[in-house]
Amino acid sequence: MTSVKEQAAISRLITFLQEWDNAGRSTRSQILENFISANKGKTGPELEMEFSQGASLFLVRLTAWLRLTYLYGTCMQQLLKSIGIFLSAASGQRYLIEFLEVGGVLTLLEILGLSQLKEEDKKESIKLLQLVAASGRKFKELICESYGVRSIAEFLATSKSEETQEQVQILLDTLGHGNPKYQNQVYKGLIALLKCTSPKAQQLSLQTLRTIQTIVETAHPSIVDSVLGVLRSLHLEVQYEAIQLIKDLMAYDVRLPLLKGLVALLKPSRQETAKLQARILEETGTLHLMESLPTYIQQAAAAKAIGILAQDSRELAEELLFLRVVHGLMCAMSNKDHTNSQRQASITLEYFVKTFLVVKNHVLRAMGENLFQLFMQDPTNLYLKMDGVQTDILASNIVNIPEVFLAKAKEDFREEEESTPEEELETEDSEMLP
Repeated sequence: MTSVKEQAAISRLITFLQEWDNAGRSTRSQILENFISANKGKTGPELEMEFSQGASLFLVRLTAWLRLTYLYGTCMQQLLKSIGIFLSAASGQRYLIEFLEVGGVLTLLEILGLSQLKEEDKKESIKLLQLVAASGRKFKELICESYGVRSIAEFLATSKSEETQEQVQILLDTLGHGNPKYQNQVYKGLIALLKCTSPKAQQLSLQTLRTIQTIVETAHPSIVDSVLGVLRSLHLEVQYEAIQLIKDLMAYDVRLPLLKGLVALLKPSRQETAKLQARILEETGTLHLMESLPTYIQQAAAAKAIGILAQDSRELAEELLFLRVVHGLMCAMSNKDHTNSQRQASITLEYFVKTFLVVKNHVLRAMGENLFQLFMQDPTNLYLKMDGVQTDILASNIVNIPEVFLAKAKEDFREEEESTPEEELETEDSEMLP
């Protein structure tokens, strides 16, 4: 037999549930507010004590109301926060199982795609998905099996709130860890996000890709064009993250395609540039400088990235030389329509000239004494001092350092502790040149 105290507790529970069942929208809203303020942070056993071992009876009502009303946004934020109290309760995994058994994950994912719902409501949905994903591998797999990666990625791309986007990043990062069956799905979803129009989404995707890349171990070929495309961004924080990812990718099998792609960006095709100019001119009521052309922004970012890679690794610098990076940098230095391209290319070329004597000799010969002296005196501001003739000299350069010179330079560098390689290179260079 139950005690008088237990009977009273059960009676209170029944009264509470009847009040909920008979309440209208405003009354339910107040019930939820009271529940949230009184039970936030409670453990599973504490919730059971609060509801006289019948907490699940209230949870099932919450989930039922959510499924009936989520299309209309009725008390959505309060409702999701209340469910979150159950899902986050320590020693309360039974609540999570009960929520999932009634299709909770699918409902949360559908909420993300509803244009009529508020951003705050969707953020609460993301937080609940975080709780599900953090509960273990099988729960991460459930989200992915429900086409969750696509829904979550699309929401990240369209969200207007940076705070919400950061919550989505946490969720995607969680789904990418400890989830071997679907980690590649998360990885590819992040690559696809690089082509979205949201700078914040691009930045967060790049950051997350850096961590997921170490997990998947092999780089997908599609990442090459995607990460190079991000270099067109006007946002420096996005470009920074892209260059950091490119540095990481040098350890994978996409290294050569990335290096080739960077060098190719130094010389945008005239056809592409002409198309971009025409598109800008067609935009009614808009005045754009040539410096805003995405192709030129990408050119400057590529020159900067090449400089960073070359300074990080002499081996990479040598590979870039084989890809005719010197020719490309000199062409970029002639781009009088975009001063940052000139500046970044000049700074990067200075490194190659100071590092490889064979490069110095070829650049000197291509530039001529006067322009070369100006270049060496102040590479950063060279673009301010060049005249039209000197610009044309850079644009029409045909520098192509033969592989035999580069191979010899590499061989001598390995013996530099035993000899004076600069003198040997200079002598060798002068003997081999016509």
